[in-house]
Amino acid sequence: MTEHLTRTAPATARVRPSLWRSRSFLLLWSGQTVSEIGTRVSGVAVPLLAADTLGASVFQISLLTFLAWLPYLIFSLPAGILADRVDQRRLMIACDLGRAALLLSLPVVALVGHLTLVFLYVVVGLSGVLTVAFTVAYRSMLPRLVPAEQLVDGNAKLVTSQQFAELAGPTLSGALIALVGAARTFLTTGLSFAVSAVTLLLIRATPDAAPPAAGRVTVRAALGEGLGFVRRQPILVKLLACTTTSNFFVMAASAIEVPFLRRELHASPLVIGLLFSAGAVGGLVAGALADRLSRRIGTARIIWVAMAAPGPLYLLIPLARPGWGVLLFAVGFSAFSANAVLFNVAAMSYRQRITPAPLLGRVNAAFLWICYGVIPLGALLGGTLGSQLGLRPALWICVLGMWSAAVFVVCSPLRRMRDFPPVGDVTRTS
Repeated sequence: MTEHLTRTAPATARVRPSLWRSRSFLLLWSGQTVSEIGTRVSGVAVPLLAADTLGASVFQISLLTFLAWLPYLIFSLPAGILADRVDQRRLMIACDLGRAALLLSLPVVALVGHLTLVFLYVVVGLSGVLTVAFTVAYRSMLPRLVPAEQLVDGNAKLVTSQQFAELAGPTLSGALIALVGAARTFLTTGLSFAVSAVTLLLIRATPDAAPPAAGRVTVRAALGEGLGFVRRQPILVKLLACTTTSNFFVMAASAIEVPFLRRELHASPLVIGLLFSAGAVGGLVAGALADRLSRRIGTARIIWVAMAAPGPLYLLIPLARPGWGVLLFAVGFSAFSANAVLFNVAAMSYRQRITPAPLLGRVNAAFLWICYGVIPLGALLGGTLGSQLGLRPALWICVLGMWSAAVFVVCSPLRRMRDFPPVGDVTRTS
């Protein structure tokens, strides 16, 4: 996208102000980096708390993933309407504070000896509801903070933070669990959301932070507008199908990865954290190079290349063995991390550029409703396959399914494009 516009723009338009000088973006970026680390800490701590402290079965552990993602299926579309009608920054602050309170309740309840699997389910489910509202507002807010030609760079920086969190968070989680136990580890996660809320509070409100258009239509019409816009954009439909398929099988794998590492490969909590951190290296490198790679390879071409090329390396995940063989898991996970970063940066930037600002919350919500809505179903599939077939055979099915998602973008108009057309031509050519 940026490459195509640079070629056709006058020379004076090539100089772009650096995002390093944008106070609002830097506050958003720093807050998200801290909260992403906290999220990755809890991502390891939750299943280990259930497995080791509460003695949960493989299927019971998979239910935690199911409950964390179920709110996307139920609340995404209403959250899109909310994000288009209220101040998105204030909505994000409220969600951060709510998630901080929920997660800080875990060590308190554990301290008094009343922590149960049911209580953990409730905390995970309610946190998921707040995460849905936060995510919709977060993805709709970025275009209000940075110019359109810098969306790829902005998204790349934010995704790089996610990958840094993937690198540091699991290792930190494993170390904290080993030192203070799984329940007390949630003090770190709760405080990270509080830090995110403070950074958002310091962002200066943008003039168009609460677009009024959504308030002039009924709820039913507002819901239909987001889905209708997606249906009218063939490229968005292909991206949605690819993301949905990938998410379904990724979360099926995620629901059983920790039990696989713990029970099949006999990895300790610290080793599990190190493996996930090592696997995040691919995504961290891809995030740092995403803007450059998208301009060199092509903003359209990079989508299907990123989805198809790393696929064979996914097969190393179920091939992992105890001992040094666990490194195969890290290599396969690293390949997927690189894929996810490059694909997400390009696809998200395209969606943000072509969608009218007053409609962006509902379009993002429509995507989340479908491509995240299948995640709890994927988690249930992973738990069922792991229970019925065994953890390793279940992982084979999952990684092959992950790779199959590339078919939607390889067999699409993207295959014949190098770059996306200029913003004004998108609706005619896509």
